[in-house]
Formats: sequence, structure tokens, C-alpha cells
Amino acid sequence: MPASKPVTKEIPRKCGIPREVLKWIQSLDLTYPVKNARRDLANGFLVAEIFSWYYPKDIQMHSYDNGTSLPTKLGNWSQLERFFVKKKLDIPKEMIDGTIHCKRGAAELLIQTIYTLLTNRIVRTLSSEQEVDFTDRKYQVHLPMHARSTASHAIKNNLKITECMTEPNIITNKQKAHAIISRHLEHRNLDRMEDPTRFNIKPTIGELAVRVPPLQQDEAAAHDTWSAKKESAHSEREQSKTSSVQFREIQVQQMNKSSQMSVKPGSIHTIQTPVFTQ
Repeated sequence: MPASKPVTKEIPRKCGIPREVLKWIQSLDLTYPVKNARRDLANGFLVAEIFSWYYPKDIQMHSYDNGTSLPTKLGNWSQLERFFVKKKLDIPKEMIDGTIHCKRGAAELLIQTIYTLLTNRIVRTLSSEQEVDFTDRKYQVHLPMHARSTASHAIKNNLKITECMTEPNIITNKQKAHAIISRHLEHRNLDRMEDPTRFNIKPTIGELAVRVPPLQQDEAAAHDTWSAKKESAHSEREQSKTSSVQFREIQVQQMNKSSQMSVKPGSIHTIQTPVFTQ
């Protein structure tokens, strides 16, 4: 009997470079192989060498330095950004900054974008409407609840020291830190709503109260019709009461005390009295 094949789980490609892009990089015969995209593409040297194969007259490799210091990275990428503007290549600034500061997923997304621009091929894992988010949120979601980052650890993971060195403005760095903390609190609140029993959250009085659901359109129309009928019946009842009152003339003999002697017998005074009928 043929031996059964071992069951292997597919490795997600979101955390690395797709196979077709990796084959394309290897075919260019670069000076240094791309083993760790986040580290190898940060200084922009290999990115410049890739473009030098397609634009040999515009990219001169002697102008780029293969160093790891922050001034070296900024110098290489400033030359590349001027080249991108000259050739009208659409590469987002956020993607470049994320690659310089070794943000999670930035270098992988950058090399896929470059592959699409230079080869006119669409990467299957790359979406044109993909949101640029270089935080560790996707990694934190897959961790168990007790192993996820705290607020201080979230700032350490999402705010690199090179960002503070590039932008030494204290107010700007504070705004970045506050944005990371607020985003972390939003995610914690979502976790509490999804699993309230873990955090021992007790429902409020408003949540425990029985709430009457709002009337639907048909029920509201029926309620209005019933109210109109009730009002019309009440008005008819009032009209029937007023119409049942009738008046009848009766003749009453009345004597005036002051002129009792002067009034002739047989004089009659007429008055009207109401008579109620059932």
C-alpha cells in the first residue's frame, strides 16, 4: 500500500514574501540575498539595486551606502524618493517610513508593491484597497488573552526609537503615544464586550431592565386606527347626551306678594323647565 502523505498545515503568507515575488528577487542576482525583509530592506540599498536593473541610467549604486545607521537609511531613501517622484512611481510615504523603522509587515508590503510596478503583475495576496496598518494588532489577536500586550508594551512595539530620533518634536511623539494608548484601550473594551464572563463584568440596571420593543409599521398604523375609533366613539357619546335634553313649556300660577290684592285671579305666567329623557 502506498504510504500516506503527512498532513501539513499551510503557512500563512501574510507574514512573509510570496513565493513568486521571492523567485523574482532571486532572478535579479542581487549583491546580498533577502533573508529577512524587515532587516535587509530597511536601509534602501537593495531597493536601489532592484531599480538599477530597470533604470540603469537613473540609479547609480556608488551613491548608496550599505550601512545600518539612521543617517545612512535616511540618505538612501531620500535619493529613492526623489527618483520615485521623477518617474511618477506611486509608493506611499507611510510604507517607506514603516520600512525605515522596521515596522511589522511594511517591508513585505513594499517589495510586493515594487514587484507590481516593475513587472505589471498583480500579487494574489496584495489587495489594492488594503489598509496600511503596520501595528502588531493582527499578531496580538492570535495570542491568548493573558499573553497580550499591556499599554506600555504596546507603545514599545509600535513606536520605534528611530521614529523619535527622526522626529525629535516632543509634542508629535506624545500624540503618537496617546494614539497608541487609545487604540489599545479600544481593543481592550472590545475584548471585554466579547467575553464579559472572563472579566467578571456585571450588567447594569439599564441592561437588566425589560425593554418594550418599538412598534413596527403595521402595529403603529393599527394603533393609530384604534385611537381614532376610540375618539370618534367618545365624541358621538357626548353628542348623544346633549341631543337627549329637551325643553317643554308648562304653565304655573304665581302670586306677587306686593300686588297680591291687585292681581286678578286667573292670571297665568309661563316658564320653561328642562326635561331629561332616557
